[in-house]
Amino acid sequence: MTLKQVRVGGTCRVKRINGEGALRRRIMDMGITKGVEIYVRKVAPLGDPIEINVRNYELSLRKADAELIEVE
Repeated sequence: MTLKQVRVGGTCRVKRINGEGALRRRIMDMGITKGVEIYVRKVAPLGDPIEINVRNYELSLRKADAELIEVE
């Protein structure tokens, strides 16, 4: 399951970050690393972007980036 599939109000834990190079590094620099807990706050009306809480701050992610984050 990916972060994109988590419903609003759902909580999940990062299992793995897919992608390569600069894209993977950018996601990790935002604080999304293996084992961190993520709460999905809301999703824009057209589905992009997704607003999440991670490490006590709010972050907006594109759907394409959320698909790279495997969660459990």
